[in-house]
Amino acid sequence: MDLESKLSPIVRDMAPSGIRRFFDLVTQIPDAISLGVGEPDFVTPYHIRKAVTESLEHGPTSYTSNQGLPELLTAISAYLEKQFHLKYRAETELITTFGGSEAIDLALRALICPGDEVLVVEPSYVSYEPCVVLAGGIPVPVATHASEGFKLRVEDLERRVTPKTKALIICFPNNPTGAIMTAEDYAPIVEFVKKHELIVISDEIYAELTYGGKKHVSIASFDGMKDHTILINGFSKSFAMTGWRIGYIAAPEVLWKGMLKIHQYTALCAPRMSQIAALEALQNGIQECNNMMQQYDRRRRFVVHSLTEMGLICMNPEGAFYAFPSIASTGLDAETFAEQLLLEEGVAVVPGGVFGPSGTEHIRCSYATSLERLGEAMKRMTRFVDRKREKNADDLLRLG
Repeated sequence: MDLESKLSPIVRDMAPSGIRRFFDLVTQIPDAISLGVGEPDFVTPYHIRKAVTESLEHGPTSYTSNQGLPELLTAISAYLEKQFHLKYRAETELITTFGGSEAIDLALRALICPGDEVLVVEPSYVSYEPCVVLAGGIPVPVATHASEGFKLRVEDLERRVTPKTKALIICFPNNPTGAIMTAEDYAPIVEFVKKHELIVISDEIYAELTYGGKKHVSIASFDGMKDHTILINGFSKSFAMTGWRIGYIAAPEVLWKGMLKIHQYTALCAPRMSQIAALEALQNGIQECNNMMQQYDRRRRFVVHSLTEMGLICMNPEGAFYAFPSIASTGLDAETFAEQLLLEEGVAVVPGGVFGPSGTEHIRCSYATSLERLGEAMKRMTRFVDRKREKNADDLLRLG
């Protein structure tokens, strides 16, 4: 039997994750330092782990309601209001999910009909476009640019919107660029969304990680935007809880009902143990979150300074835990740069092209690792960049 023919053509033709190839290569390089993984290097705080073990000892290991534990939903509601001035009812506007990834999938499947277009702001997280396709939609990339700090501009959206456009996916603070959007930046975007009656899927998984005195602004906080927004967040990045796979959706009740139906049939509920961990994080873990942010900030400043010293142009990231320098001056494309850097110096970075066409001259460097390892990685990168520039100079002399 030809099993290949049994696969959905959509799945068969879909390219595998561009990030995964470099992760697989890392395992083959002794003493490699990975700046590729978008994952905190911190262990989940002890009191969060302890809350779960104590709960297990008392025996509640059953399903929760589809929506999630009522006490967790109440805590999320209070947290969103306190931190970001957002008001969502615990009973009818929040759902706990298997991380932000399930939340993205739920939002798209609840909204998209075959042929609907979805504006995807890029460079962006690698899952957005494939999830649009899997939902039957057509992803329409909207580029942001280093010259503008990788901020979203309304004129770029206007060039890409059509009568078929139904939704807009944004992620700020941004993966991979570290860009943020201020209230002033968002103002024209808000008017654009209202004018075209779009739904914004706002991935705010890095909302707690902003620097330099800047505070995260949610597009849902603007007057009238709650009805236009599906907000996605979680605990993976801010509370060092990636493996717990716990996130949440906040949305107006009509959209909430649609997503909850899908969640009921496909996931049933988020794991009870992960929900207990999330509740403890919100109740008693904010200080650890702030402490981690301060350490990321030190690393951020070190990495940006080091990249600039080696002659790579690097926008100062104001959020998340990534730097996104241009490697154009080396004469290499991003794929070649990343592969040669790994093979020659044992440092793994991610070529920017996997995040969209506007990232092709860039690499993503995660600073979610220790200063000691970052220091060694920057030394190795400096050697590599110097070597490539010397080779370029020699080649030019020979051609001359």
